[in-house]
Amino acid sequence: MNFGAISAIVIGAGVLLYGLFLSTGGDSLTMFYDFPSIFIVIGGVVAATFMAFQYRRTWGIFKQGSARILKGKTTDYRQVITEVIQAVDSYRKGTSLKDVADKVQDSFLKEGITLYNSGVMSVEQVLSIMEERNDNLYHLNSEDAGKVKTIGKYPPAFGMMGTTMGMIVLLANLDGSADAIKRVGPAMGVCLITTLYGTVMANLGFLPFSDNMVEQAKEVYLKNRIINEGLKNLFEKENPIIVAEKLNSYLQPEDRLDWKTVLSGGH
Repeated sequence: MNFGAISAIVIGAGVLLYGLFLSTGGDSLTMFYDFPSIFIVIGGVVAATFMAFQYRRTWGIFKQGSARILKGKTTDYRQVITEVIQAVDSYRKGTSLKDVADKVQDSFLKEGITLYNSGVMSVEQVLSIMEERNDNLYHLNSEDAGKVKTIGKYPPAFGMMGTTMGMIVLLANLDGSADAIKRVGPAMGVCLITTLYGTVMANLGFLPFSDNMVEQAKEVYLKNRIINEGLKNLFEKENPIIVAEKLNSYLQPEDRLDWKTVLSGGH
C-alpha cells in the first residue's frame, strides 16, 4: 500500500473541503452540490473520452496507473541491479542460461536472457532488439500519459459549458419583477459550480495522474537501460564486481548498491 500517495489524496481532498467550508463562513456545504452540474461535467468527460480513445485501452491505462499510485508499484533499481549481479555471477560459475532465466524476477531481464539462449541471434542482435523494445515501450507509455493529460482538458471545458448553459437559463428567466435582481446572486452561484467541478476534476485528478504516469515511464525506461547494460556484461561473462560498478553509474551516489553485500549472500 502506497501510504504516501494515499496521504496526498487525503490531503488534497481535505484542503478542498476545508477551503469550501471556510469560503461559506462555516455554513453548510450543500450549496456546492448540484446534480445537473455533476451530470454535465462527468457525462461530458466520459463521452468525449470514449469518442477520442478506445474504451478498453483507456480503462487499462487508468487501471495500471491506479495500481501504481495506490499499491506503490515503483521501480526498485537496487533490486534490479542485485538480480543482474547475481545472474552474472551464476553464469560465470557455470549455471546454464535457462536456469539463470528461471531464477530472475524481472520480466525484461528474463526476456533478454531467453532470447539469447534460443541460439538464433548473436549478442549484438539481442541487445539491439532489447534496446528497440525499451525505446518503443517508453514511447507507448509516454503516449498513454499524454492521453490522460488530454482527458484532463475536458473537465474545465465541460465546466465552462455548464456555466454558459446556466447563464443562458438565468438571463432568460429574468423579468421586470421587483425581486428579479435578488435572484441573480444565487443563480450565478449555481452557474459557476460546474466550472468548480471541472477545475477540481482536472487539477486534483487527471493532470496529477498524467504526471505520475510520465514519471513511471521514465523509471521503467531507466530500469531497462540498466538491464540492457547488464545483459551485455552477462553474455560476455564479465566480472560481477565490474558489472556492479558499471550499473551503479546509473544511480545517485546515495542510491548505489554495495556489491560486497550481494556477492557475499547478504541482503
